[in-house]
Amino acid sequence: MKSILLIGLGRFGRHIAMKLNELGHEILAVDIMEERVQNVLDYVTNAQIGDSTNYNFMSSLGVRNFDVCIVAIGDNFQSSLETTSLLSELGAVKVVSRAASDVHEKFLLKNGADEVIYPEKQLASWSAIRYSCDHVFDYIDLDGDYAIFEISVPEKWIGKTVGDLDIRKKYSINILAVITNDVLNPNITPDTKFTSNGNLLVLGTENMIHKCFKI
Repeated sequence: MKSILLIGLGRFGRHIAMKLNELGHEILAVDIMEERVQNVLDYVTNAQIGDSTNYNFMSSLGVRNFDVCIVAIGDNFQSSLETTSLLSELGAVKVVSRAASDVHEKFLLKNGADEVIYPEKQLASWSAIRYSCDHVFDYIDLDGDYAIFEISVPEKWIGKTVGDLDIRKKYSINILAVITNDVLNPNITPDTKFTSNGNLLVLGTENMIHKCFKI
């Protein structure tokens, strides 16, 4: 369980609060609008109405005591930037801020953000890959050129084993798990046999995954 300061409770921030609550974390939620604060009370440990660009208010929160500070402000970039910078100045352990453009991302990283969330860009990439390929069911972009894909078993693989195909050697792709009837099996061995009713979780560079699975 982590202690998290969540600033900005619009739709994006509220969904973060709901998921963090589901995962069992302690959350202090902050927004300048009372209505938004009221809407998340069922999902957070504590909440405060306040201006996150105000030094005195932010100092009163004890930002050093949180494991992560998330700036989810999406409708006012100036406030997002000032809040991010202020959190860094006050000694926050880790600051994660939301960006709405490439320029925002660069400014946030230069002004105190340790990491940046760019939901529109990330979702656009996911959607483009997911819905342009009938045999791709999910996609997670990782650091660098690496990604994890959930993908259907190629027809020519059916009946063969991991050892028969030796995909790691040919394409530098790791098969992480096989999913059959919504049951995930991560115990992959050279003797694991592929069937027609299964999907794969594979890890590798996007370029090699595209090449291997003809995406």
